[in-house]
Parts: sequence; structure tokens; C-alpha cells
Amino acid sequence: MIPMKTSSVFKSRWMALLWAAGIIWFAYDTASSQPQGDDNSTNAEQATDATGAPITTDDANRFAEEINSL
Repeated sequence: MIPMKTSSVFKSRWMALLWAAGIIWFAYDTASSQPQGDDNSTNAEQATDATGAPITTDDANRFAEEINSL
């Protein structure tokens, strides 16, 4: 992960600060979240069955009844 020996990085205070800043920058770059919209429900995909038809609430209720009857 470190392109040079750790002992040479920490010999200089400025090199250590530069190394730490790089680690923080990398962590921020990888872990930062994407901007969220105001209404996330518009981004949600419609649930579909195996044929590609949208699932209605009646379908979901029938499925729940079948699962509960097992």
C-alpha cells in the first residue's frame, strides 16, 4: 500500500504529514456518498415478476398469504 519504506516516510515530519493527508484524501474519495435527491421514491424501480409485469399490492398480498399458509 505504501510505495516506500515506512521508516523513510516517518523520518521527516513533513513527509509524514503529506503521507497522512494522502491517506485521508483517499479515504474521503472512496467513502464519500453520492448526492441524494429530495425525493428518493422517484428513483425507486418498479418491482416486477418473472414475466416483467409490474407487481401489484394484490399480488403481494396473495404471495404473503401463500407463504403464511406453509
